[in-house]
Amino acid sequence: MLAGAMLWLVLMGISLHALAQVAGTVTQLSGPMMAKKADGKVKILSLKSDVESGDTLTTEKNTYALVKFIDNSEITLKPGTTFVVEQFAYQSEQPDGDRASFNLVKGGLRSLSGLLGKRNKEKFSLKTPVATIGIRGTYFTVEYIGAGGAIPSAATLPKTAVPSLPPGLYTSVIDGQIQVRNPSGTLNFAAGQFGYTPSASQPPILIPQNPGLQFTPPPSFITIGPVASGHSATPDKSGGVDCEVR
Repeated sequence: MLAGAMLWLVLMGISLHALAQVAGTVTQLSGPMMAKKADGKVKILSLKSDVESGDTLTTEKNTYALVKFIDNSEITLKPGTTFVVEQFAYQSEQPDGDRASFNLVKGGLRSLSGLLGKRNKEKFSLKTPVATIGIRGTYFTVEYIGAGGAIPSAATLPKTAVPSLPPGLYTSVIDGQIQVRNPSGTLNFAAGQFGYTPSASQPPILIPQNPGLQFTPPPSFITIGPVASGHSATPDKSGGVDCEVR
C-alpha cells in the first residue's frame, strides 16, 4: 500500500513537471519581475531565470524585461505589464507540435518573431482585451490601456507614462505588416504606421502619427538596425514578413 502511494506521488511529480515546460529565459532585466506559476506559487525572477508555460509575468513600475524563447523569438515587457504565457512548445524537428499562446492582460510589449512564427504562423496567438494577435514573423509593439488608468502616472514613470491617452489597444509596426481585426472590423497597417482599437465593439482605425506611446528600455536592450519612422531601433534580423491581429 505504501509502495503504491509512493509510486503515485512519483508519477504525479513527473506529470506536473511535464505540464510546466520551459518556454524561454530572462535575458535582460532592469528591475523586479514576478512569475505566478500555474500551481499558484509566486517566484521572483532574475537574469537567466526560466519562464515556463503557465507563468503569469508581472513587471514592476520601473522594470523592463526581455524574455528570449526557445525558438529565438523575443518579447520585451514594459513596466507595469501583466503577461501570461499560456502555452509554448517548439521543437525544431517536430513542427506539428508548435504552439505559442499568450495573453496581454495590461501594459505593453515589443515582439520579435522567431522560428515558430515563421514556419507556423497559425500556431501563434496573442490575446488582448479587445483583439487577438496572430503573427508570421515581424517586429511590432502592442500597448493596452485599460479603463481607470492601467498605465503608471507621469510622476512615477515620466518617460513611458501616457495617462492622457484614452483606453484601448495601440499597435505600431516597426518592420513588416500587420492586420488588426476584431468583431467590429479589420484594418491593415504597414511599417511605420500606428493603429488604435478603442474596444472589441469598435473597429480599429489608422492614426497619423505616434500618439505619445514610448518604448524606452535601457540601451542594453536595444538591437541596432534600420529605423522605421516614429520608432526606435529595429532588429538586424527581421524577415520583412507580416503579422495578423484578429
